[in-house]
Amino acid sequence: MAYKIEVWCLLLVLLKLVSNLQNCAHAAPQVPCFFIFGDSLADSGNNNNLVTAAKANYRPYGIDFPNGTTGRFTNGRTVVDIIGELLGFNQFIPPFATARGREILVGVNYASGAAGIRDESGRQLGDRISLNEQLLNHVTTLSRLIQLLGTKQAAENYLNKCLYYVSLGSNDYLNNYFMPSNYTTSRLYTPDQYAKVLIDQYSQQIKLLYLLGARKLALPGLGPIGSIPYSFSTLCHNNVSCVTNINNAVLPFNAGLVSLVDQLNRELNDARFIYLNSTGMSSGDPSVLGFRVTNVGCCPARSDGQCIQDSTPCQNRTEYVFWDAIHPTEALNQFTARRSYNAFLPSDAYPTDISHLIS
Repeated sequence: MAYKIEVWCLLLVLLKLVSNLQNCAHAAPQVPCFFIFGDSLADSGNNNNLVTAAKANYRPYGIDFPNGTTGRFTNGRTVVDIIGELLGFNQFIPPFATARGREILVGVNYASGAAGIRDESGRQLGDRISLNEQLLNHVTTLSRLIQLLGTKQAAENYLNKCLYYVSLGSNDYLNNYFMPSNYTTSRLYTPDQYAKVLIDQYSQQIKLLYLLGARKLALPGLGPIGSIPYSFSTLCHNNVSCVTNINNAVLPFNAGLVSLVDQLNRELNDARFIYLNSTGMSSGDPSVLGFRVTNVGCCPARSDGQCIQDSTPCQNRTEYVFWDAIHPTEALNQFTARRSYNAFLPSDAYPTDISHLIS
């Protein structure tokens, strides 16, 4: 038994060494640019100047981030920040709200807190930049790239080499389907029907990205969103069967996304699409990874799940899965990012992981 534990420890040390060597070995990034479409799990400041409750430009958000409070919905780096580092970027990908000039050559982060695949998702929280609007912002970026690179063809050739990370859907459930007092979707559709409606729309949006030059696309599925503290306490009022219902409702969405990846890889064979298994990465015993607190966030939370402004967060942040009642800590983001980039298990990514997608 002791021998087995020593082997596992050695493997973990080797994984860390390999990761560090990868960072050292790539003086230049492995892709020229990284484009991010998403919600609050990836937002890096696009919501800061919007009229919305879904913003994180106040303390204690960013307490562990090198640049302090920026609008990231966590204590430190997001999953896409860490993926950017693993790709070899020596700077964080700029948010669309502030990206200027030649900055956009490394990519742009369009993610917006409360954003969904559907335009109306998150409406009750205030302004947000839906995926459709994020795509319009990318069209603006494309026109800027044409100016910088000289021709439309040069811009498209450049974009063909970039990594695209598109991660939405959580708000189409938490801030739409499971909010019947604000939205009608749960009365119009069964969970299976709703997943199909979402995947059909998502498919069209992803195909538009392809038409705009995307050729390497990573599409994360949804995690067990019924198990986040906000769902358990606010949406479910501590009812375990409600939590199970929410987790089960997103399974057809994930299954549909896997099928969509297969379909896109068949139909658009000059591009590559992968699925990242967020639910699979979230399974297992978190204590094995050093997490001791899984049922509450590190910061005192408001009724909408976000940190109370200027509240004092926990000190042992590496032991918490959740930063607030919705969003993970940087500690969990590190595991998710590393497994997305270089799969620990075959089930982490399909048909391959990010490191092989870009090779």
